[in-house]
Amino acid sequence: MQQFIVSARKYRPSTFADVVGQKHVAETLMHEITGNKLAQAFLFTGPRGVGKTTCARILAKVINIQDENIDPNQDFAFNIFELDAASNNSVDDIRHLIDQVRIPPQVGKYKVYIIDEVHMLSTAAFNAFLKTLEEPPSYAIFILATTEKHKILPTILSRCQVFNFNRIEASDMVEHLKMIAQNENIVASDDALHLIARKADGGLRDALSLFDQLVSFSRGDVTYEKAVEILNILDVDTFFDVTETLIHQNIAEALLIFDNVLNKGFDGSLFISGMAQHFRNLMVCKDESTLRLLDVSQAFKLKYLEQTKMLDLGLIINALNLTNETDEKYKFSRNPRLLIELMLIKLAHLAQFISEIPTLEDIKKKLANPNFSSPPKTTVNTVVSKDRAVPTIKEHIEEKITSTRLGKLDRNTFKQKKLEKEISAQVDSNSEIQNLDTKPSEEVALSMNADVIIPSIHQMMEEFSLSQSSRVSGLIKSILFHLEGQQVVFTVSSKAQELAMEDIRIQMLQFLIKKSRSTINNVLVVMGAVEETEKRPYTDKEKLDYFLKKHKDLSTVIEKLHLRLI
Repeated sequence: MQQFIVSARKYRPSTFADVVGQKHVAETLMHEITGNKLAQAFLFTGPRGVGKTTCARILAKVINIQDENIDPNQDFAFNIFELDAASNNSVDDIRHLIDQVRIPPQVGKYKVYIIDEVHMLSTAAFNAFLKTLEEPPSYAIFILATTEKHKILPTILSRCQVFNFNRIEASDMVEHLKMIAQNENIVASDDALHLIARKADGGLRDALSLFDQLVSFSRGDVTYEKAVEILNILDVDTFFDVTETLIHQNIAEALLIFDNVLNKGFDGSLFISGMAQHFRNLMVCKDESTLRLLDVSQAFKLKYLEQTKMLDLGLIINALNLTNETDEKYKFSRNPRLLIELMLIKLAHLAQFISEIPTLEDIKKKLANPNFSSPPKTTVNTVVSKDRAVPTIKEHIEEKITSTRLGKLDRNTFKQKKLEKEISAQVDSNSEIQNLDTKPSEEVALSMNADVIIPSIHQMMEEFSLSQSSRVSGLIKSILFHLEGQQVVFTVSSKAQELAMEDIRIQMLQFLIKKSRSTINNVLVVMGAVEETEKRPYTDKEKLDYFLKKHKDLSTVIEKLHLRLI
C-alpha cells in the first residue's frame, strides 16, 4: 500500500514560479541571483503557512545550480543546514553553528543556513551571532525566518535584507486548490473551495490541511454542504434567511433561526461575527468599485447583490454598528443569549425607525413654520401596514428618543446630543405646548401680552448674560429684539453675536415658554444692518486731525506758535 503524503508536502513548490501569492519576493530574489547581487543575510517574516521556509529552500538550491559545472539534478542536501531556533536557542547552539560555518562546501558554491523561528533565540545567543552574521565567509549565506519580527534585536535586523511575506489572497488559494483537485481527480465545487480559503485566513498550509480533511470525509466529492458540516462553519444561507426575516420585521422567525443555530452547537459569538460579516458584504455590494472586496463565489455574489437592493445604505451601516456593539458586550454579558436576541429585535425595527425619524433640519423647519411638512422618505424599503395612522411631530419626537436609546441610530453623535437637547426642551417643558401638526398658526388663539413677554425677555437676557463668560455676556446684552406674532426675533449686528445667540437659542425658547405661559413657538436670530461706527483716533497724527475737526481755531494757534508733531 502506497504511503499517503499530505498535500502541503506533496505540492510544496520547487521553483520560484510555483510559489503562490508571493510574487514580489520571488521576483526580487531571482533578480538578485541573476544580477550577481546576492546578500549574505536574509530575514523572511510573515504569518504562518505563507511560504517562508519554502522560499528559503528554493533559494538555497537555486544559488548552487547557477554554477555551470554543477549537475542540475543535484539536490545539494549537504549544503543546506536547517536549525530550529525554538529548541536550539542557547549560546552553545549558536557557537556550534559558527564552528560549522568555518568549513567550506564540498559540492557547490554556497553553504546555506536556514534558522527557523529565529525570534526564539535568547539575547545572549543573538549577541554571539552578531559578528558572524555581519562578516560571514564568502561561501556562507544565512536565511532567518520568523512570524514575530518585532521580537528580533534591531542589530540583527540591520544586518539582513528583510522580505515581508503577505497573507495569501483567497482567489490565489482557490486557483491552487483547483489545480490540486484536478491532478488528484477530485470533484470540488467553487463554493466549497472559497469556504476553505476563508477558513484558512491567509495561510496556504492551513488551506491544504483542511482540503485533505474534507477530501477524506467526502470521499473525493467535495460539496459546499459537506464543507460546512466538516469545517464547523455557519452556513451563509443562515444569514441570508435571518436578514430576510428582519427586513419583513418577523422577529419570531429570526429568534427561531437563532435557536436552531445554538442547537447545532455553535457559539453565539460566531453568530454575531457572521451577521457582521454579512452586513459588511451587503455594504460592499452597494458600490461597483468595492465589489472586488467580496471574497465569495459568483453564485453567492449574485445573492448578495439581490438582497442589498432591498436595504438602504444607512440601515446597513447602523446594523453594522449594532452588531459591533453587541460583539463588544458579548464577553462580559451575564446573559449572552438575551443580548443577541435583543440585537435581532433592534435590527428588525431598524428600518422602521430610520424611515420615520425626522431629521434635525425637518424639526427646525417645523418649529419655524407650522405649515411645513417634510417630504416623504422613499429610500428605505420596509413593510408598513396600510391602515397605520400618520404620526404627528410630537409622536416623531417621542419615537426619536426611543430609537436613539435602542441602538444609537443617529448619523452623527454630535447631532444626536444637540437634537436630544432640542427635543427635551419641546417635550418636557409643560403640557401647554401646542401640537405643531394639528392646526395652522392662523387658527390658534393668540394670547400674547407684550406687558408680560417683554419683562420676561429682559429677565432672560439678564440671567443668560450672567451665566455666560464675560466676552459672550457683553455680546448678549447689546442685542435688540421685537415680537412678530408667536415669535421673538433677535436682531444681531455681527457674526459673533449670531453665534452666541445660536448656542443658547433652544434654552431661551424653553425659558420663555415656561415663564410667559403663552403661545410662543419659536425664537429667531436675524442679521441686521451693520451701523458704521466712528473710528477712534490712535496715532498722534489721527489725534491731531480729530481735534482740528472738533476745534476750528486750533489750526490758527498751531500756525502762530509754529508747532509741529515730533
